[in-house]
Amino acid sequence: MLSHLNAQNQPAMVNVGPKAVTRRTAHAVAVVVLPPALAALITDKEITGKKGPVFQTAILAGVMGAKRTGDLIPLCHPLALEDCQIEILPGAPDAAGAVEVSIHCRVSIEAKTGVEMEALTGATVAALTLYDMGKAVSHGIVIKDVRLLEKTGGKKDYRDGA
Repeated sequence: MLSHLNAQNQPAMVNVGPKAVTRRTAHAVAVVVLPPALAALITDKEITGKKGPVFQTAILAGVMGAKRTGDLIPLCHPLALEDCQIEILPGAPDAAGAVEVSIHCRVSIEAKTGVEMEALTGATVAALTLYDMGKAVSHGIVIKDVRLLEKTGGKKDYRDGA
């Protein structure tokens, strides 16, 4: 059952008017597994594909996605992010040559509402862009995990596993 319904029992945006403006941060991660054929193309922590630098393009797309979260997620407040940083960290190849890549998205703002959705959207859009740019080499790319690692500000802080 939705907890935020209007008088007509329809979903409604949460009223953040009475909330205090506080420093809000969020850190999300998306984990993508690159199959051996694509993983073999990583040099100097980047893949240069037919469409250009894959990781750099994914970073740009992730920032753009985070900034557009209010347009993508119904009832999500549009926010003017003060900072959005995306980092792509490829791991070591496994025995088969596949590489797990962690895409970290960190966002912050002074606002009345949190930025968890922006961090999750940024990490997800970066992962989808990595898939899009890598599919010419292999469709075996797996986006296997997207989760919030940490958020601060608002009623309570959150840390994954805490």
